[in-house]
Amino acid sequence: MDYDVVIVGAGPSGLAAAIRLRQLAAEGGHEISVCVLEKGSEVGAHILSGAVFEPRALDELIPDWKDKGAPLNTPVGEDKFKLLTATRAYGLPVGLMPAQFQNHGNYIVSLGNLCRWLGEQAEALGVEVFPGFAAAEVLYDDAGRVCGVATGDMGVAKDGTKKETYQPGMELRAKYTLFGEGCRGSLSKTLMQRFSLREDADPQTYGIGLKELWQLDPAQHRQGLVMHTAGWPMDRRTWGGSFIYHLEDNQAAIGYVIGLDYKNPHLSPFDEFQRFKTHPAIRPMFAGGKRIAYGARALNEGGVQALPKLVFPGGLLLGCAAGMLNVPKIKGSHNALKSGMLAAESVYEALSTGDAGYGELASYPEKVRGSWIYEELHKARNFRPAFARWGLYGSMLYAGLDLKLLGGRAPWTLRHSEPDHRSLRPAAEAPKIDYPKPDGVVSFDKPSSVFLSGTNHEEDQQVHLRLTDPNVPVAHNLALYDAPEQRYCPAGVYEIIRDADGGNARLQINAQNCVHCKTCDIKDPEQNITWVTPEGGGGPNYPNM
Repeated sequence: MDYDVVIVGAGPSGLAAAIRLRQLAAEGGHEISVCVLEKGSEVGAHILSGAVFEPRALDELIPDWKDKGAPLNTPVGEDKFKLLTATRAYGLPVGLMPAQFQNHGNYIVSLGNLCRWLGEQAEALGVEVFPGFAAAEVLYDDAGRVCGVATGDMGVAKDGTKKETYQPGMELRAKYTLFGEGCRGSLSKTLMQRFSLREDADPQTYGIGLKELWQLDPAQHRQGLVMHTAGWPMDRRTWGGSFIYHLEDNQAAIGYVIGLDYKNPHLSPFDEFQRFKTHPAIRPMFAGGKRIAYGARALNEGGVQALPKLVFPGGLLLGCAAGMLNVPKIKGSHNALKSGMLAAESVYEALSTGDAGYGELASYPEKVRGSWIYEELHKARNFRPAFARWGLYGSMLYAGLDLKLLGGRAPWTLRHSEPDHRSLRPAAEAPKIDYPKPDGVVSFDKPSSVFLSGTNHEEDQQVHLRLTDPNVPVAHNLALYDAPEQRYCPAGVYEIIRDADGGNARLQINAQNCVHCKTCDIKDPEQNITWVTPEGGGGPNYPNM
């Protein structure tokens, strides 16, 4: 199938690009065919974010979004920030904090529902949106230029044979291909390697975000409340903090983010999140409530100094596929939307003048650099590396200097020194962590959590978590780090199995549990795990997340 533009990923950046392209085509009297591929079973099925949403880019893209029924129903009414110890909570005045920590004018949203609505707006403009089709391969022409993508084959058994349900993948060819896969996109990763897009960038650094949706007792619900915490259960050298966002309908999003540069291989992000909810200042909120959804997703934290080159022959990187999250804001969706709009403008300019796209669209990175995306990322650039250098209290003091007093205009830039997979200490040198058993009321186990994510994969399909060397998990990871994949995975995908006598260890991969968070692809010490797309439509099915 041939299109002018193929977009991989129906997230904020991809849908914004599709909408803006069709808007520009209508304004200019041109016909531009646009297709969006989405690996989730529906638009929004794989979208997971906090989320407090800054409407700045949406105001530009669809100025009448309120009249069109965009699901921005809960304005932020109250901001709180607490510093936790094991038994106490100390409130810090948000009004005295840098502007990035304040949320006046923002909305508490389900980003999945916002993407569903954006998908409807795109289709109304003539965009072809194909959910359930995973882009599994980048296509290149004879000159090495990106010329589209191919979807994965369907109906291939674990052993590689074709089942009765076999359907071959489809090639979607385009003059320009836009990649909006989100954080650690599988195709974006291959493009960065092939075109050396990270050559002049710092190593990207990541976090893992875990989230639950709760139906609260009305007596515990405060619609419009936004609360963040730092401190316990993290130690002062480990990046981490929580978010609690009270939506409409007595629902609240509760989550925890932990930096994937953590050093202790015994740490389990999932169990730290469960432990957080037991804090005496947090637990009362859950009285009479019910957990109704769970999910997890990696997020970029490298900022502007970790941005790769955004263009290559025939294609562009959008939003979090490039890494446009603003760390102190804990927001990236507005930047993702804006990047998609800027990409659309560059592509439209080229197509409307007859450019077949054989070069690189240099105007796109120029537009990004001249936009408020770059301005805000540049101001925020030192926040995350400051924590890596000085820990919690040192970075809080530094943020007051850089973000509050200097407005992010410090004449220096702190660098990211190494990728996250190199940060682990040997297990024998790190303190073990004794996690309390889940109580089934406030804290839970991984199997029950994965059940609430709606995750499903066709069981008889090829495993989408590939080991470069099958000996590494036991010979290296287990021997040196006590198999950290058992703990950094938030879904119980990786499990060390032993014989009845306790010997002969092997790694079992429960790929059907995978919630597509990409943490294993990022944190594996030897970079031995590669996440590739499973059959389209597989993975989580997030409701209202």
